[in-house]
Amino acid sequence: MNAKKVVEELEKKYPDKKIIKNDDDNPTEILCEVDPSTNHPEHGLAVAVIDKSQPHTHKKSKETYKVTKGKLALFVDGKKHELGEGEKLVIEPGQIHWAKGDETWIECYSEPGWTFKDHISKEVNS
Repeated sequence: MNAKKVVEELEKKYPDKKIIKNDDDNPTEILCEVDPSTNHPEHGLAVAVIDKSQPHTHKKSKETYKVTKGKLALFVDGKKHELGEGEKLVIEPGQIHWAKGDETWIECYSEPGWTFKDHISKEVNS
């Protein structure tokens, strides 16, 4: 992933929004909080650019992943879903999920809004 290019594009599209890299030195996922749940706890919207996300689940949040650029392999409870541009998939609370892409851009809508407390990392064989 060309992290510098991705961050510059996110900063241009979403000025003054928080950008988070899953690894500062070699990120495989970069997230921008477009409409964070800190503004309204009932929902949140983020844009993520994914090469590979880490397996995780949520206690409360339902997430909808929508591909806006590229193709995404989305793994939900061990089942692989192939998504192209414009396609989306809903992930229910408690479902373990992670994704693989190639600088794939997605919108992630969460309901209720995403919080660190609700995000639980998991180990899976990928």
